[in-house]
Amino acid sequence: MNHNAKSIRQFIGAKDFEISRNFYRDLGFEEVTLGNQMSVFKSGNMAFYLQNAYVKDWIENTMVFMEVDDINRFHDDLSALDLDKKYNVKPSPIKHEDWGSECFLLDPAGNLWHFGVFI
Repeated sequence: MNHNAKSIRQFIGAKDFEISRNFYRDLGFEEVTLGNQMSVFKSGNMAFYLQNAYVKDWIENTMVFMEVDDINRFHDDLSALDLDKKYNVKPSPIKHEDWGSECFLLDPAGNLWHFGVFI
């Protein structure tokens, strides 16, 4: 089966859409608005949809993994954003596993992001 896929984009929800939009722009994603209820956030060729919808069970079970080229630099850059002061969220320390390394960050709504590198 040949998909000829061009992208796969996850939908994530927001408890407060404006706060989440600001959060993802602060993380360096480029926002393209798709009306008042949805935006697509891009980084290079990768993207995800943020929608103005909050379903507690959905949000609390959403995880996104973003592979980065250098976890140490990325973690330093992430920590320098002082997200805890603005959004009350803080990246975890880097965790090293047999498969690679990662750190975690909850967004303001509670979506869990994994940022990592593979060995």
